[in-house]
Amino acid sequence: MASQLAKLPRRHNLVLFLPDQQRADTIACYGGKKVHAPNLNKLASESVVFERAYVTHPVCTSSRSSLITGTWPHINGCTRNSVALDRRFRSFAELIDDKDYRTAYMGKWHLGEDGPARRGFHQWISTEERGDYTAFLLSMGVAPDMKDGAFSELAISNLPVELSRPKFLEKHACEFIKRHFRDPFILVVGFVEPHSPYNGPLNDEHPLSEIDLDPSATLPESDNIPLRYRLMREWQQARAIRDRQRLPHQFFFGVTPDEYRSIKQRYLGLVTLVDQSIGAILGCLERFGLIDNTVVVHTSDHGDSLGAHHLFAKEVMFEEAARVPFLIRLPGQKRGKRVPQPLSHIDLVPTLLDLLGQPEHPQCAGKSLLPVIHEEAPSPESIFIEWAPNRTKVKKGTSLAPRRMIKRAIDESTRTVISSDGWKLCLRDKDSNELYNLSDDPLETRNLYANREYASVISRFTDEIHKWQESTHDKLKI
Repeated sequence: MASQLAKLPRRHNLVLFLPDQQRADTIACYGGKKVHAPNLNKLASESVVFERAYVTHPVCTSSRSSLITGTWPHINGCTRNSVALDRRFRSFAELIDDKDYRTAYMGKWHLGEDGPARRGFHQWISTEERGDYTAFLLSMGVAPDMKDGAFSELAISNLPVELSRPKFLEKHACEFIKRHFRDPFILVVGFVEPHSPYNGPLNDEHPLSEIDLDPSATLPESDNIPLRYRLMREWQQARAIRDRQRLPHQFFFGVTPDEYRSIKQRYLGLVTLVDQSIGAILGCLERFGLIDNTVVVHTSDHGDSLGAHHLFAKEVMFEEAARVPFLIRLPGQKRGKRVPQPLSHIDLVPTLLDLLGQPEHPQCAGKSLLPVIHEEAPSPESIFIEWAPNRTKVKKGTSLAPRRMIKRAIDESTRTVISSDGWKLCLRDKDSNELYNLSDDPLETRNLYANREYASVISRFTDEIHKWQESTHDKLKI
């Protein structure tokens, strides 16, 4: 019997890297050839690269709810930031019917104060405000800068590499691998970086002269976009002007091309900081002979506008915010493979279950991407993104629109479809709609929705959105 057990193939491990707010074009395979990310570039060269991967909802909590449960935010209730995930919706670790797996979640959770510890993960290393990372800093003699004994995000961003959050998570991830290398394991590493504040120990890693701005950051500001986006832009610019007086650098928003470039330089330094820790964790897998038996996944909860369309952060449907890197390195994979069609994060959990030899689960709204990877899937399908009212801040005394219109706009919901042939339609219940031809206008500078020439295109994709809503029990009226 023992000899028979010895011959059984070892179950695959899973390592999921989940940085916060990482744009797709920060890796060479997505066009970021000037970005110093050698470890991610190597991983991509040995992985399936999903060229057009989109989040389900471009804000942290909502997107993460889909990444963890395989359900749509409008179903699981995480339709805005900083709400707790209902326990009726199980994490993918809970969906795995194999008690031999050792599981750990390290880093940013953002789905409720209770964390992932009772959601199928045996270990949680927290980077929350009063978690393990705070205790580590205190043990190293770092003095809190806040009256309640906590560390502000700005204070953390000023720490050296050896005290940074990525280095802290790297250490714990490698310790977990060393402790469980004989067991099948699941390890999620949720880096907080490169989320703002745009500041860190590698601010000067990329020469300022080599920082390329997004083309739309240098174009005149457009008014043919939703009112909510224009209100965001106005508030961010007002905040940036105030920050010039109170901060040594623009850590959150900018107004001028020089400020955009400086912010992007520091953002890319944070990407490099994360990349270094990813390289160390992958090196740990290699040292223990696990790399060929481990599924490695890299993606992010949303992107960052970084000045594109004169906006920063997320919360919009533009490509810079809604499109993310998505890499899957299969066990033993040595050569890269590219998948060009649009794909959604809603398919991540079913794919992870499939890769770990688990059956489909009825909780999951998506489907495994393995048929796509193996070129056995039917023709490419459209993907969908949603938005629900969140936290739009408005400049005091704004004159962009009457108060009634502003109130409606900040309370708007969006449903977006992106087709395999490059169309992008955004329908809203309380704000203006958008239509872009991404094939001809990848920068999304020409909103075609009001052009009667495209009435048939709008009709076609409106029908697709309504059919998707019906199939996912989405009751929003648009």
